[in-house]
Amino acid sequence: MELRHLRRFIVLAEELHFTRAAERLHIEQSPLSRSIKELEDELGVALFKRDRSGTSLTPAGEVYLLNLRRVFDSLDQAAVSAKAAAAGYRGMLRIAVSDGAAEPRLATLLAHCREEDPEVEIHLFDVPLAEQLRGLREGVFDAGFAHSCDTGNDIVAGFVWSDPLVVVMAARHPLLVRAQIPLDKLLRYPLVMGHPYECEGYLQQIVKLLSEVNAEPIVVGQASSLGMALTLVAAGYGLCFVTASQIGMYGHPDVVARELQMPQGEAKLMTYLLYPRTGVSEPLSRFIKRIQPRGSDNTQFL
Repeated sequence: MELRHLRRFIVLAEELHFTRAAERLHIEQSPLSRSIKELEDELGVALFKRDRSGTSLTPAGEVYLLNLRRVFDSLDQAAVSAKAAAAGYRGMLRIAVSDGAAEPRLATLLAHCREEDPEVEIHLFDVPLAEQLRGLREGVFDAGFAHSCDTGNDIVAGFVWSDPLVVVMAARHPLLVRAQIPLDKLLRYPLVMGHPYECEGYLQQIVKLLSEVNAEPIVVGQASSLGMALTLVAAGYGLCFVTASQIGMYGHPDVVARELQMPQGEAKLMTYLLYPRTGVSEPLSRFIKRIQPRGSDNTQFL
């Protein structure tokens, strides 16, 4: 199995049209078709369905595409890490982002970094929490953002900001008669939760939140992305917890948000900056200091 075959598969999966895919790859259509056939023969499964209506991915093809994209993300990450190692990691920060923690404040922070520290090149990697923690321990990443502080003694978890949690539901849901939704009333309805691997830190906080009520949640689905969660909510599968800022970023016309009414205090999703306890580089030290003044009064590093 060759990388070029895999790259050709990804392009065809994105275009779902042999002619357009061949043009993107700057090759003839026949070598593209031959590469796909060789790949399917080696795997022993059909990746594409071809009929008069066009080309589409089979279920096997959809799963293969999802996993291949992760493989190529890892390859890109490896290339960046190799270049950083060759340069002695000078002038570069490799920042992992997990649990959907790439919110507007992160974009603002990065813009300030580019303005105030332009000689430092920052690379972002969207990875699950388990992969971020492994990468921090193995020197693959310099730091990361996540919704978990359960990191062990060798990794610092500094609280940087929090966002109010709201509950979203389909536009026709009976709970919309309320301006605020009590948690015990909410748990009478099915929930769309985060995927335990892709959204591990987020899920940890939601499970802790739900433990305040003596009721077992009815989980009807697990979404690996906010877009998928909102799609399920809009279709009426269940309710979902998101932050107020996420609703602003990913507004959905068929989804409505309501505030949560908690037994005590306000429901919030916490975001943490993670980094190894030892070996903090000068660029990372400046990055950390740049975060602290921009946070609220409760910004602190553990």
